[in-house]
Amino acid sequence: MKRIIAVFAASVLAAGAAGCGGGAGGGSGNRLSIATGGTTGVYYVYGGGLAKQLTANIANTQATASVTSASIENIKLLATGKADIGFSQTDTAADAVNGTGSFTAKQPVKAIARIYDNYAHVVVAPGVEAAKVADLKGKKVSLGPPNSGTQVVARRMLEAAGLNPDTDISKQQLSINESVQAVKDGTIDAFFWVGGLPTAGVVDLATSKPDMKMLDTADALAGMQTKYGKQYVGLDVDLSVYKLSGTIKTVGVANVLLVPDSMSDQLAYDITRTLFEKKAELTAVHPEAAKLDPALGQQVEPVALHPGAARYFKEKG
Repeated sequence: MKRIIAVFAASVLAAGAAGCGGGAGGGSGNRLSIATGGTTGVYYVYGGGLAKQLTANIANTQATASVTSASIENIKLLATGKADIGFSQTDTAADAVNGTGSFTAKQPVKAIARIYDNYAHVVVAPGVEAAKVADLKGKKVSLGPPNSGTQVVARRMLEAAGLNPDTDISKQQLSINESVQAVKDGTIDAFFWVGGLPTAGVVDLATSKPDMKMLDTADALAGMQTKYGKQYVGLDVDLSVYKLSGTIKTVGVANVLLVPDSMSDQLAYDITRTLFEKKAELTAVHPEAAKLDPALGQQVEPVALHPGAARYFKEKG
């Protein structure tokens, strides 16, 4: 019911935005819906902070963040006019603009900016024997919710480790919130989550279950790069962000902010400007916003930059 309400609200907000001509400062104003992710993930926290800054810094604008299943759903909401800004991983965005993977046709979206990198988390419940991804064979594992970027990465990672995600594990499709609760309840052995550091849901789990562990997934990287390209990179995770000890290597993928390609150039420019000019305020909401950098922000391939965003980056040199 919460999901239905959130999507309905996003639809209503988007309809309001469509009627305002898409220009910042228009007489009837802009109503912007930001499609994010689960409530204990970084997208939702970051999106809430961005909504506040857009409302405060673009004339006659009211922005709100909506709970979603994240990347795939966000892009579909943008393409159907039910959201105005959406968070996405670049691997899912690449599928969207190429009409592959979860998308049967090329999606009409463009990028505002690359914002920070996501880290693949493979969280294993206390007492479960697993040292690498291949050890999940035969276990009860959540791959993330349907229509999420987490599920895209999870399936590709399992395949790179030599496992069939549909037959070699007892598959579940839980949100980050549901996955954390399932580990606490002892109903799953492990779960995948792809997000920034730290992710509140994983912090919560590590606090209540300090004997949980996160797997090193570096062995899956080469296979993922061979099949899907260099959008997947190797990243280190200092586990102290979860009050655990040690460092692991994992698979990383960049995040981008997307908008419909029909958005007006002026509004896209104003959103991009606000994003970077209010970096300090956004960092106070979530530390991943400290990664905002105009030079990195332009690196959104294979998605095209929206012309309004491109104008902002050109002005910044």
